Amino acid sequence: MAKRVNRITVRLTDEELRRMRFKMDELDISNMSLYTRKMLMDGYCVKMDTKDISEMVYLLRMCSNNLNQYAKKANGMGVVYQQDIKDLQQRLDDIWDNSKKLLKKYEAIS
Repeated sequence: MAKRVNRITVRLTDEELRRMRFKMDELDISNMSLYTRKMLMDGYCVKMDTKDISEMVYLLRMCSNNLNQYAKKANGMGVVYQQDIKDLQQRLDDIWDNSKKLLKKYEAIS
């Protein structure tokens, strides 16, 4: 973490402070120093919608669980059904499709 030793002081009206806190609330930022530093350095703050990432992580977990079950089944019985493999492949294809869409969305932001 950077050692911050320099300090600046900014004076705001009640209305300016209210607007600043409102914008911080919109972004779910509670640290005023963090918000002010970000705005001073970059001029903007972006709140990322992570629903797609959460869905992708969920799908990855499901596939991992299925893969572990298939491995356990193969080790125990020596057999894995073709339909199980196709099902897992379809889920992985869905994850790749979601990943590509997600990356395109984030590329559009920058």
